[in-house]
Amino acid sequence: MDWNTACPDWEDRILTGRTIVPDLPLFEDEAARALRIFKRLRIPDVIGTPTMAEACGEWVFPIVEALFGSYDPVANIRMIQEFFLLVPKKNSKSSSGGAIMVVALIVNRRPNAEFLLIAPTKEIADIAFKQAAGTIRIDSELSKLFHIQRHLRLITHRNTGATLQIKAADTDVITGSKATGTMIDETHVFAKKANAADIFLEIRGALTARTDGFLFQTTTQSKAPPAGVFKTELAMARDVRDGIVKLPLLPVLYELPNRISDKDGWKDRAYWHCVNPNMGRSVNEEFLAREVMKAEGDPAQTALIASQHFNVEIGLSLRSDRWPGADFWEEATDRAITLAQLIERCDVAVIGIDGGGLDDLFGLTVLGREIGTKRWLSWSWASAHRIVLNRRKSEAARLKDFEAQGDLTFVGQMTDKLFVLESNEDDPEGFALPVDIGLIIDLVKRVDDAGILHSVGLDPFGVGAIVDALAEAGIGSEDDKLAHKGRMRVIGISQGWKLSGAIKTAERKLSDGTLVHANQALMDWCVGNARIEPKGNAITITKQASGTGKIDPLMALFNAVSLMSANPDADFSIYEERGMMIF
Repeated sequence: MDWNTACPDWEDRILTGRTIVPDLPLFEDEAARALRIFKRLRIPDVIGTPTMAEACGEWVFPIVEALFGSYDPVANIRMIQEFFLLVPKKNSKSSSGGAIMVVALIVNRRPNAEFLLIAPTKEIADIAFKQAAGTIRIDSELSKLFHIQRHLRLITHRNTGATLQIKAADTDVITGSKATGTMIDETHVFAKKANAADIFLEIRGALTARTDGFLFQTTTQSKAPPAGVFKTELAMARDVRDGIVKLPLLPVLYELPNRISDKDGWKDRAYWHCVNPNMGRSVNEEFLAREVMKAEGDPAQTALIASQHFNVEIGLSLRSDRWPGADFWEEATDRAITLAQLIERCDVAVIGIDGGGLDDLFGLTVLGREIGTKRWLSWSWASAHRIVLNRRKSEAARLKDFEAQGDLTFVGQMTDKLFVLESNEDDPEGFALPVDIGLIIDLVKRVDDAGILHSVGLDPFGVGAIVDALAEAGIGSEDDKLAHKGRMRVIGISQGWKLSGAIKTAERKLSDGTLVHANQALMDWCVGNARIEPKGNAITITKQASGTGKIDPLMALFNAVSLMSANPDADFSIYEERGMMIF
């Protein structure tokens, strides 16, 4: 039998209101029994306590059939072991999830089987337990069948000994799990957990010894650009749905096609029912209309409504105090830009550097002027000490994503050394540098060796180690100054309100398309983190206003813009020779 869970025509299905669960060769008796039990269960926190058959839309039933109908009772194998449900808020996700786990307890054949409902926080775990326990309490037959222990968040089947326990996610409580079935509620919240990948590894490990087991994930879209384990799980689900990858995973993703959501098509009420399958039941269309109207003009609130009620994957996290350049950032992407491409396409380049303490990033941006078009091309990189993973746990998963994409490098302790400079007669062993500074010098030398480096700009405070390292590399030394007709190539860039000109220049050039940047999630994140603060007639962007969100590579871009705004000549200007060039 073919258990292919791909749904290549999902766009047509979702727009026409059909199920997005593909046709599967289910074991009909198993599917029918589970669905019959599911429909009978009642929702405990709704007036009149309607049954699932009455309260749920038809969209839920194929999911229930697929979960339990993929179980082969003879071979004791579940042909589909993983399920990923992405559906907006208020679509009866929690109610359905709790009911599904109660059904799993009832139809289970394994003696003393363990079932888990994992939530990312204690509060969400309490909600999940209340839902499952309430479903049992309002049914006299189920009350006889199950024993509920509220203080343990534990439900036990009196006949089989099977248990359902609701737990807040933690590797300490998940490690060694022998769960037959696990449901994860709100996967997107796990992106903030530094140990999320370990938790998922433990959960999946239990399935290797239980061919009848399953993992069921339910979630809404993320309130921020997807990161960490949620980004990974969502990408895999989409690949399976689109037929790129074949796995025993059933993806049920209620999201609009990109051609609609990318152009704010989600605001059209005609599409709302497509991604809110419980419209008219637990979802109120007029409520959604009011929320969309109230959010109009506020990008941050609009992004929140779009992600939570329409499953739109948001890009930059925009707020009312955002940097104005963020409005044009995504459109200014040139996917062809790499550092190698920038070097090849430009006649001159400048480099901006910005860094902070151990729990900050060390950012570098190369800004080149394209031959012919005169456009400014930008490419960025950052390093981070591993200590940041402990000090900024909420951002750890996101930073690891940037590392995997090649835009960020983690370094060890400050005492670690990296020999990056060539040895010579005076220094036969070479010049030893801290790893992060060594990596920066490598990148600067790469641009300089290509013959297009004009200058390097950085915050004049606290940069002695970098200036010294650059001088050792032959950039900014006295000999370098003589070689470039008396021009210093390492320049201090005034910060604070004095950087206002560079900030506004970047905004204007992004808006008119004369500044384009590489396709880097690292910089998307930094731009989304940037917060402006008025200072008289000027504006500032500070790390303090950005909170835990990092902006160092963006500040490096502004330092580079300060240099490029002077219109450096590839062959060096005559005004430099006369001592009239001012930065």
